[in-house]
Amino acid sequence: RPPRPYAASPAVPGATGADPAGLAAAEARLGRPLPPELRALYSVVRGEWRDRADAPEAGERVYEALSCELLPLSQVYVADAASRPCPWVFGAMEAVRTPPGAAVQGLPGSPGWLVFGDNGGGDRLAVDLTPGPGGHLGQVVLIGHEESVGAELLADSLTSLVLRAGEEDEEDEGPRTRHTESPEVAYVNARGTPSVAAAAHPALEVLSLGRWESPPTSLAPVLGLPRLRSLSAGPGTLAEPLEIGRLDGLEFLRLPPAEWRALLAADAVPRGLLAAAIEPGRADSPLTTVALANEILGRWGRPPIAEQVVSGTLA
Repeated sequence: RPPRPYAASPAVPGATGADPAGLAAAEARLGRPLPPELRALYSVVRGEWRDRADAPEAGERVYEALSCELLPLSQVYVADAASRPCPWVFGAMEAVRTPPGAAVQGLPGSPGWLVFGDNGGGDRLAVDLTPGPGGHLGQVVLIGHEESVGAELLADSLTSLVLRAGEEDEEDEGPRTRHTESPEVAYVNARGTPSVAAAAHPALEVLSLGRWESPPTSLAPVLGLPRLRSLSAGPGTLAEPLEIGRLDGLEFLRLPPAEWRALLAADAVPRGLLAAAIEPGRADSPLTTVALANEILGRWGRPPIAEQVVSGTLA
């Protein structure tokens, strides 16, 4: 027999609130008390899927009140770094930083981000108990599923989120910028940082070399920088690929096949690498790319990528 609902909520007709035992179980599972506003919300509506089936109109009222899909109380979770898996090819090109005055900390995850909802597109809403220096305890943030670090401030509190639900934003913020320039992260290309020399900074962690009309560049300005850990270089951007061998602190490296082959031939691949990426061109065969990847893996004693050739006639 299913558990008996605690009470129908007078604030949301037809909704069922969580009982004290359910709230206590959630707090025990999370290892912390629920923030007062979140506890009050789940006392009004527990968010169980079976409740929506029994009272779909109540579910619609909850969505309209919060502008999100409320997670069941049993699925509320802490959005720590482990809950936000990210491939190296994306995560390595980000830097963890929180600018002065930022409302939200620029972290992959936080023990103070309690996720309670989904916007329907894969982004999660959370109550923030570890705000940035310019934020507020209990503010509501949006954790984007396409981002590797940080979150976006939605409202100063859960109450504020409910009060403004359904309202149109007065101003269009325009498209979001995925890559932000800072001393820690530099994108050298025709529209970004103009040169490697301009990107050189003691705090530099991530360097990306893209397309520009200038001749291939040297890495000399960034050799010896103490925090440089990630490098991505597009085709024809490096004047001397073997300079990469002098980047002792490099952890992630993304290069076209020709540059990888030059490093391998000279035994100049940085030994501290934790991950590598190959950026093949249109003329590069998948089989030659796999062979190159296996050569890189072999230098670290890792198992090769298995190859299986399938032959046949296309109808």
